[in-house]
Amino acid sequence: MKKYLQTRNNADYDLFDAFNDIFPPVFFDEQHDLRTNIKETDTGYELEVEIPGYAKDEIKVSLDDGYLTVAAKKEKKEEESGKHYIRKEITESCQRSFYVGTELTKEQITAKYDNGMLILSLPKAEPKSVQSHFIDIL
Repeated sequence: MKKYLQTRNNADYDLFDAFNDIFPPVFFDEQHDLRTNIKETDTGYELEVEIPGYAKDEIKVSLDDGYLTVAAKKEKKEEESGKHYIRKEITESCQRSFYVGTELTKEQITAKYDNGMLILSLPKAEPKSVQSHFIDIL
């Protein structure tokens, strides 16, 4: 807002600049975090990932080195000629990763997508027994 008040008479300053001063952009790149609820159950965890506006085949879930990654990507549409966006906040892709440990396998994870909500179910890891290894002092 301060910028608008100081430069509003500047010929290079337009409505777009004023709009951004009043309503600053939330996302600065195409990737943004997906809002997620995580619930603990007796046997595991349930992640509810909000992904509205994407078809099931546009969503990928992967498990790599203990990181569970949810990514969604739309094919970019060619802009119609003559259209000029004042602000564009709707992204074509989004992604979020969760560290779930290296003991988990992809076969243990189930995923269901319905009405913009991806539900991932993960079992709790079996508790490992703590082993102590003593080192001889010379």
